[in-house]
Amino acid sequence: MIEGLLNSGSMPVLERMVQFTAQRHQVIVDSIANLSTPNYRPADLDTAGFREVLADAIDERRNRSGGPNGDLKLKDTQQIKFLSDRIDVRTDPRDQNILFHDRNNRSLEHIMQDLAENAMAHNAALEMLRNQFQSLESAIRERP
Repeated sequence: MIEGLLNSGSMPVLERMVQFTAQRHQVIVDSIANLSTPNYRPADLDTAGFREVLADAIDERRNRSGGPNGDLKLKDTQQIKFLSDRIDVRTDPRDQNILFHDRNNRSLEHIMQDLAENAMAHNAALEMLRNQFQSLESAIRERP
């Protein structure tokens, strides 16, 4: 019964979103830490690809169960492997900037923008997940 409450609606979607943004945060922080390392290529995760896989899984679940209930089955990508309780990632270097004399293609502005956007997405997903748990808690306590 508890699994049915936790595995329905937006909770599994939000859980995967938090997992992805946490992994992406680590990748971005590694890029910042190695900003002045010669021959280092900053890496990133494909956010558009993740959103597409997540949307496909939501649509598939909706078609299979007729609503927001049931398992959320995400298909692995080249970068992301979805396990039952976490995700594993393999990053790709981003080669969109000019190459400096030390063969590093850093762009602090782009990396900091990615960090800020990722932090906002992570915090929003956590806040929505917190609201879901508060709703469950209110229902269990039988109070509004």
